[in-house]
Amino acid sequence: MTMMVSLMIPWDSDSDESSSSSGEDLPGISLREKFLKKGGSGGKAEEGEGNDRVTRKAMKDEKSKKKIKHKHHRIDEDDEDDDEDDDWVKVDRGAADKPKMFEKDAEINHDLVIIKLKEIMAARGKKRTNRKEQIDLLHELYKIGEEHNLGIGISAKIQFAIISSIFDYNPKISAAIKPEYWEKCMPEVEHLLKMVSEHEKDLITGDGIVEENQEFETAPYRIRGCYLAVVERMNEEFHKVLKGADAHSNEYVARLRDEGRVMQILEKAQSLLEKTKEPSEMCRIYLQRIDHIYFKFDPLVVQQKKGEIPKNEVTSLQQMSEMCKFIYAKDSTDRLRTRAILSHIYHHSIHDNWYDARDLMLMSHLQDSISHSDPLTQILYNRTMVQLGLCGFRHAEIRDAHNALLDIQLGGRSKELLAQGLLPQRHHERSSEQEKIEKQRQMPFHMHINLELLECVYLVSAMLIEIPYMAAHEFDARRRMISKSYYQQLRSSERQALVGPPESMREHVVAASKAMRNGDWRKCRDFVINPKMNGKVWDLFYEADKVRAMLARKIQEETLRTYLFTYSKVHNSISIESLGLMFEMDKPSVHAIVAKMIISEELMASMDEPSECMIMHRTEPSRLQSLSLQLSDKLAQLVENNERLLELRPGGWQGNWRGKDGNRGGNRGDRGGGGNFGGDRNFGGDRNDGNRGGRGGGNRGGGNFGGDRNFGGDRNDGNRGGRGGGNFNKFNPNHNVRRGFNDRNTFGNRE
Repeated sequence: MTMMVSLMIPWDSDSDESSSSSGEDLPGISLREKFLKKGGSGGKAEEGEGNDRVTRKAMKDEKSKKKIKHKHHRIDEDDEDDDEDDDWVKVDRGAADKPKMFEKDAEINHDLVIIKLKEIMAARGKKRTNRKEQIDLLHELYKIGEEHNLGIGISAKIQFAIISSIFDYNPKISAAIKPEYWEKCMPEVEHLLKMVSEHEKDLITGDGIVEENQEFETAPYRIRGCYLAVVERMNEEFHKVLKGADAHSNEYVARLRDEGRVMQILEKAQSLLEKTKEPSEMCRIYLQRIDHIYFKFDPLVVQQKKGEIPKNEVTSLQQMSEMCKFIYAKDSTDRLRTRAILSHIYHHSIHDNWYDARDLMLMSHLQDSISHSDPLTQILYNRTMVQLGLCGFRHAEIRDAHNALLDIQLGGRSKELLAQGLLPQRHHERSSEQEKIEKQRQMPFHMHINLELLECVYLVSAMLIEIPYMAAHEFDARRRMISKSYYQQLRSSERQALVGPPESMREHVVAASKAMRNGDWRKCRDFVINPKMNGKVWDLFYEADKVRAMLARKIQEETLRTYLFTYSKVHNSISIESLGLMFEMDKPSVHAIVAKMIISEELMASMDEPSECMIMHRTEPSRLQSLSLQLSDKLAQLVENNERLLELRPGGWQGNWRGKDGNRGGNRGDRGGGGNFGGDRNFGGDRNDGNRGGRGGGNRGGGNFGGDRNFGGDRNDGNRGGRGGGNFNKFNPNHNVRRGFNDRNTFGNRE
């Protein structure tokens, strides 16, 4: 038993202690008494409790002493084992050994430092390399080079290595660099540019310099490394940091404050490159700066237009124009030129330079070639087209605005096309790799375009175009919808059993459309322009009051056109003055709209100048006539489709019509196609079906198909004569009729 106790002591736990201390081993206590409350007088109970406490404490102290003694015994045994087994060595968790810098008595020179630099950089990217330690080693090496005055060549080379190791700290190139290393990165890049600018003549850097041709000891120093590539990588990392941060957090705002410092670094690099005047490098640095400028609204541009500031003051528009024109002239790659053009159009659009932006887009012909560009350029194209459409809307160019926004809004994927978020796929799921690639393409939050404003402008533009068109072609079977998504909104509203007051932006536009359809321009205006819509959409525009005034005027004009299309059938004449009072427009404006409709033959009427009235000609068909015309068109289409099917049918219409019994009706020969089937097929008036050709069967009422259809005639089937072949050529109404079968005397004289 003693052996068992000594073996089990080390494995005792706290729970064992608590259980043993509860008094299980005390003699003379039954199981029932353990779980009963202690009763009796107060003095005896207190005395019993005190004894129990003393007993428990003594047992605990004894056990703890045994534990400590056993632990010391184990440690002594371990020390003895270590002394006996000297072959066992404790190994670290797999980190590479930190390379020693230099021996104490080593002579520090250029070759030794370069060898040490290569040794440190050789560990770059390896699995066991401690990346933080590598950065510290390079900093230490840089200090040693400075202390021993090894020259700017060695310092620049080590500085390039330090920046590379900071970029390499994050193992995943798709993820953003950590904030603390981003803050270290910018000062290092600034220090590198300072070194290059202070030693322009002595220091030559570039990717074209081979490792063997580098010179570190004598001026001019030649270093392999490109500071432009470093600046571009830093700019790329800045965008990754913004994408990686939560857009609604303080961290995003803090990182966004770094943009001014990044712009200063880009400008410093530009000033260095302008001295060399290398066109390809100049285009690259200009495009980096353009990417930070093109989407920002500059109030100085508008003030300069109004004459509030002098014209010689430099604004962002002038900077953009200068840099973009340099890229147009000097760039040898299509990608940089395409991005520069799109950025230039975008910047013109947000500053309301509608004609400049539109002309530049039309001259570039990018619509034809953009599908062959890379995804990032296509995203920039989509963003530019959206801004161009919004600019056109502000300038009351409603049709152009609608055409520009149509492709973006068509499939309901505007969020994805503008790289402002991912939408779930309907038919298939994205793979994790594909989702990662698409997330890398997303735009930072401060560059986003308001999607609700975009959709509202599109729907209002579609309303101003579609409603008059629907009124003008109410009974036209060939009417085509201009905007599919707008029609979907109208149909979903019509399907509702009970339509309440509008709440969302879409419901407001649908309600305004119904009011415009009825010719009520005030209701239409109030549905589109009201406090709720102002807060959601219209107040977001620059000079919002001008936009609202323009929109109210366009609603008046288009409602007037809709009214004339809808109710012109019930008027003999309409006074221009009464139209002006009805729509609160001046006479010249009403006269201009009506005259334009008459000239473009949208309205069959004429102007009576003395009485200032518009006199209707009543040439438009009534509702019954319109439906009849629709029916006749559909029947004509049905006949044409049947003829096409018969032509395609093998053995059915190709020279011989074969029924069940071989030659149908004896020897009926080539049915041919009966002479002149074409003619003037005027379905509306006299349905003159042309000269249906030498069908010879008496007087079958050919010719005048719509007038007296003498169907009974003198159908002399005896001499059915020239039913003959004929060459059925539906495109040539004048067929060459060839002789068919003579005297088909089968039934005699059939009347």
